[in-house]
Amino acid sequence: MNMVTFFEKVWQDNPHYIMLGGLMLVIGIVGKARLFAKADQPWQAALVPVWDVIVALRMVGRPVSHIAYFLVPVFNIYFSFKVLIEIAQSFGKRTSLDYAMVCLFNVFYVLNLALAYNEEYVGPVYGHDLKDAQAAEPALV
Repeated sequence: MNMVTFFEKVWQDNPHYIMLGGLMLVIGIVGKARLFAKADQPWQAALVPVWDVIVALRMVGRPVSHIAYFLVPVFNIYFSFKVLIEIAQSFGKRTSLDYAMVCLFNVFYVLNLALAYNEEYVGPVYGHDLKDAQAAEPALV
C-alpha cells in the first residue's frame, strides 16, 4: 500500500485524526516561531526542519555540532528531552514541575512560554552553573 492510498483510507475512515494532527502541527509551528522571536532568533527558522533545531541549540547555548546527537538511536530521545529542559531553563523555569510539564506537554508548554507576556528569555544555560543562578535570584517573601 503506498502512502497516498493509506492517507485516503485514513481520511475516509477517520478524518478527525488528520485534522487533529494538522491542528497540532500549526500550534507547534506558531509556538516555536513566537518562542524564537522572543529569544531574538529568526522566527522563520520554525518553518525549516533542520534550521529550527540549530536555532534551538543556539538558544540554549549548545554548539551546532551537538545536532549530531539527534542522529544517535535511543540517545536522541534522552537528548531531545534534555534540550527541552534547557529551553525551559533559558526562560527561568527551574522547578521539577516545569521539567515534567515541558517533557509531557511539549507543544502546549512551548506555546505558553511563547505567548505569556511575563515570561522573558534569560539567556543560554548550557555550560553555566544553575546553582549560582538560583542563589542570585531574590527570594520571595
